[in-house]
Amino acid sequence: MTDAPAVHTDHLTKVFGSLTAVDGVTFDIARGEVFGILGPNGSGKTTTIRILCGLLEPTSGSATVAGFDVLTESEDIRRNIGYMSQRFGMYDDLTVAENVDFYSSLYGLTGAEKRQRIAALFDELGIAPRSSQLVGTLSGGWKQRVSLACAIAHQPAILFLDEPTAGVDPAARRSFWETIRTLANGGTTIVVTTHYMDEAERCGRIAFLSRGHLIALGTEDEITRQFNQPTIEDVFIELQQKDEGVIA
Repeated sequence: MTDAPAVHTDHLTKVFGSLTAVDGVTFDIARGEVFGILGPNGSGKTTTIRILCGLLEPTSGSATVAGFDVLTESEDIRRNIGYMSQRFGMYDDLTVAENVDFYSSLYGLTGAEKRQRIAALFDELGIAPRSSQLVGTLSGGWKQRVSLACAIAHQPAILFLDEPTAGVDPAARRSFWETIRTLANGGTTIVVTTHYMDEAERCGRIAFLSRGHLIALGTEDEITRQFNQPTIEDVFIELQQKDEGVIA
């Protein structure tokens, strides 16, 4: 199975009432790839991510993540992935150490293995000095680091990042992406949604969504040539204007 894609979608569709949020999206993500999903507000980025994380059922179509079916094996998917959203998803009234300990336990880590892994994460991400601080009192940049520690405690094969740097300062963004690049170099598949164009350019390939449709898929050069635009940012602006939306 090593040659199988980390993520495969085939005409993936999600309908909410009269709204088709994701409409027939098909793509593969290779193992170890850094894959970006871009698009204006309402384009279906977060819905796609949530389906792939086993948090939403598709209306039709199919998808596999780490070899597991999103419809019938969502629990297996959640055990094999890490997920980090722009809301971070931590408990503000628990300390940094308590949050990481809790999520490590959820992912099945126990005893000496858990203690060693948490110590390694605190060292790698530089969060040891904040271990006893309540998460609710942290800045956005520190919350980002702790949230990432929670998401990768179990060393997942695939890491989903939904707008992970929203609301953090440029220095924290740079540090975060250095960590992401290290994870990717170690073989972790990274799937990220972002509205920062410099982050999109860090992705090996990009999927552009517009009103739930996949309208472009490829490298930065391939997409800019397709739209006859000089940069990814110009492509984004063109799509944004067509959708009469705002940056998501």
